[in-house]
Amino acid sequence: MTTEPLSFPRRYARTQRFTSGAPRAFTVSPDGSRVVFLRSGSGTDRAHQLWVLDVAQGAERVAADPAALLGGATEHLPPEERARRERSREGGAGIVGYATDTAVELASFALSGRLFTAELRAGTARELRVPGPVIDPRPSPDGRLVAYVAGGALRVVGAEGGDDRALAEPEPAADPASVSYGLAEFIAAEEMGRSRGFWWSPESDRLLVARVDDTPVQRWWISDPARPESDPQRVAYPVAGSANADVRLFVIALDGVRTEVVWDRARYPYLAHVHWSAAGAPLILVQARDQRSQLFLAVNPDTGTTRMVHADEDPQWLDLFAGVPCWSPGGQLVRIADEGGARVLAFGERPLTGPQLHVRAVLDVSDDDVLIAASAGEAAATPETGEVHVYRVNELGMERVSHEPGVHSAVRAGGVTVLVSSVLDQPGAQVQVLREGKRAATVLSYAEHPGLSPRVTLTQGGARKIPCAVLMPTDYDGDNPLPVLMDPYGGPHGPRVLAAHNAHLTSQWFADQGFAVIVADGRGTPGRSPAWEKAVRDDFTLSLDDQVDALHGLAGTFPLDLSRVAIRGWSYGGWLAGLAVLRRPDVFHAGIAGAPVADWRLYDTHYTERYLGDPAAAPATYARSSLITDDGLSAPAEPHRPLMIVHGLADDNVVVAHALRLSSALLAAGRPHEVLPLSGVTHMTPQEQVAENLLLLQVDFLKRSLGLA
Repeated sequence: MTTEPLSFPRRYARTQRFTSGAPRAFTVSPDGSRVVFLRSGSGTDRAHQLWVLDVAQGAERVAADPAALLGGATEHLPPEERARRERSREGGAGIVGYATDTAVELASFALSGRLFTAELRAGTARELRVPGPVIDPRPSPDGRLVAYVAGGALRVVGAEGGDDRALAEPEPAADPASVSYGLAEFIAAEEMGRSRGFWWSPESDRLLVARVDDTPVQRWWISDPARPESDPQRVAYPVAGSANADVRLFVIALDGVRTEVVWDRARYPYLAHVHWSAAGAPLILVQARDQRSQLFLAVNPDTGTTRMVHADEDPQWLDLFAGVPCWSPGGQLVRIADEGGARVLAFGERPLTGPQLHVRAVLDVSDDDVLIAASAGEAAATPETGEVHVYRVNELGMERVSHEPGVHSAVRAGGVTVLVSSVLDQPGAQVQVLREGKRAATVLSYAEHPGLSPRVTLTQGGARKIPCAVLMPTDYDGDNPLPVLMDPYGGPHGPRVLAAHNAHLTSQWFADQGFAVIVADGRGTPGRSPAWEKAVRDDFTLSLDDQVDALHGLAGTFPLDLSRVAIRGWSYGGWLAGLAVLRRPDVFHAGIAGAPVADWRLYDTHYTERYLGDPAAAPATYARSSLITDDGLSAPAEPHRPLMIVHGLADDNVVVAHALRLSSALLAAGRPHEVLPLSGVTHMTPQEQVAENLLLLQVDFLKRSLGLA
């Protein structure tokens, strides 16, 4: 008997997009002797284990195995943990996150809402019996205590399990479902990149703790119509133009004495970033509601008063970046700023980089240099399309740490750098452990081989030199023009033109169904220049203009059949696909809109207002960039083109109301379309059979719509 090999869509879903078994979430001990990381046991195992690499020996061992710790029981996630994973788009299981003390001797993590610790040198792990469900446990820097959130309260327990107590809990008069201490509010986790709500002092004697009251936020109900016996989920969703959660910050000592941190919260309501290290006073970054001004504030933890360290203003908006702001070991403010048309690394008030680099993130700050991730800037000698590299930067200049064309990142401490590299001609990511620039060890990956290799050309298309990836069928002989599938995300936060193998797997699979696939990162996508990203202020439709520009620009070089052009996308890409068939049917002949934002008035405050402003003050701006308005379809053009709408009914980010209202508007306009509801599916599609069949159904729709079936 022979077994039929699994299809690529099934393997893609089963392996979590070929990420299962790949190492991630690295931490290096300050003495450089150990590297801690997460990795599941195989390419089809979703449950991550906690691992430790001995750098000198090059030997790996498991420090915590969720199967053993849970006694083989099925993992059960509390609602708060499910929400955290949805915000971070975490599809794995087991130990998906951990925190360590300063010495990287003790790690803590949650499993099934229970608190566990692991002694990283000894390789032993155990449960601490505390009230649950436990969210985001974090050891104190000295390793004596573990702080965690349970029931909306911030609690601490001894690392040995004794003296568990609440340091801050919702007041008796407060709604326990609305007030919490130590958790990030929805928009902080979804849009600001701040997933935390508490921070230990370097001396381990107190904490900075966010108090979130989402009472002012309107409530939405997320239901599962396929299970009418289940209660709908009640969620606080701050839709554009509406009230946000009220966020305050307190310094709380271990005896429970609290001091509120004071700043102009009316003018700067967004708590975007918190940093507390031995290099200086607690540092917070607060933003105005319109995100055109922000303050870097140093906090006096004894009094709660703040002093301004730096202020930024921008006529469009101010972006937030990973790893900053922070203090250097010498007490200098480290930040990323837009200056002179470039995105630069600023050290104190001095820029250390120029227009040759476009700085993406700060990875580490030492006495000698700053480790950054950056792509080529507008003044670079070559565009290096799709590449992101790691650099060491100081007052004397810069040095590239990564060399092979690809997408690179790094973690560093104790003279050891963990360099994670994804390149075009190898699947997955390669992880090297470097000491003084030389390879000391390699972290193994158990990820499965995808079984296909992208036939991709990274190039630029159109008059604006839009970064593009063009993928042809593996067996294409170059004789006949091919129908075209545009496969973008195309908007803020989501670059897809990357010099990395696995980034193009799905696009290659679509190409192998008989398409020339084009991925274009037009204006609004990050990685090129501030002006490129901020061009979409007040007008998202420029994203569509750039898809058309890229398509027509590439037609002179690649064998594209412009009489058969389709477009597919998810989230912002889903909105873009819907906009393409509604506004430019002269160019696009079919579209698949996955989880589309149909009406930008129904999306959240921090994201939408950054780009489109206040909906009450700019109704025409919102109407121009939306697929629908209160009057129906927004500026539809003729002729009608086939459109498939796909949406998860459990989506609490882009709620299914977008798809339903779009479908109603299409029906009212007499435009036939297809709707594919995904029962129990959120903004992700982790379910194996759903993810597989979703790809197969899309191919079927595209072939029918373009006359290829």
